[in-house]
Order: sequence, then C-alpha cells, then structure tokens
Amino acid sequence: MRGRPVRSEIRQNIIEILFYLGKGYGYQICKLYQEIFPEVTQRSIYYHLKKGTQTKEININKVVEETGDFSWGNSVEKIYYELGDNAEPKGEKRVKKFLKKLGKV
Repeated sequence: MRGRPVRSEIRQNIIEILFYLGKGYGYQICKLYQEIFPEVTQRSIYYHLKKGTQTKEININKVVEETGDFSWGNSVEKIYYELGDNAEPKGEKRVKKFLKKLGKV
C-alpha cells in the first residue's frame, strides 16, 4: 500500500481523551495529551484534529469567540471538538485515571 496509513496513534490518543472528556477545545486537548502521552508538538495535535474531522472520527461541536487579555490580542476563537461517527475509542485506562485525578470525569 502506498502513502500514509489512515490510522494514527496520535489521533487515536486524541479520541481517547475526547471519549472521557466529552468535548474540548484544541489547546485543552493538547495540554492533556502532553501530560498523559509521550510529548508531541502542538502543530501535530492540531493537524490530527483537522484530519480527524475529515475522516469523521472527530466532529466540531461549536466555535466560540471569547474576549480577554491575551498576549496576541483581545479575542480568541475556540473550536470545541467531540467524537464523530467513525471514532473507535478503546477506553484507555491511563486517560481515565488522569482525568479522574483532575476531576474532569
């Protein structure tokens, strides 16, 4: 078979996080990912979130424009993600344990 494989370990880990979290925005998912799994770049997380929406493993729940005092300006656009129809969560125990410790589950 030629080309990149459709499956990705990083995307599967993101699906595991969303399975227990319910929904979350990109930066939140990135921070949780880096605490639980081996470190990857933030760019890679955002790539797999976008790719997951194309493969219907991840859906966009809502897009929220928030205002505040950020280093880059006074507003931010948060895209909230949730599991899609093609997602196949396995119920990763370490994700559940970590989110339970944070009080998110």
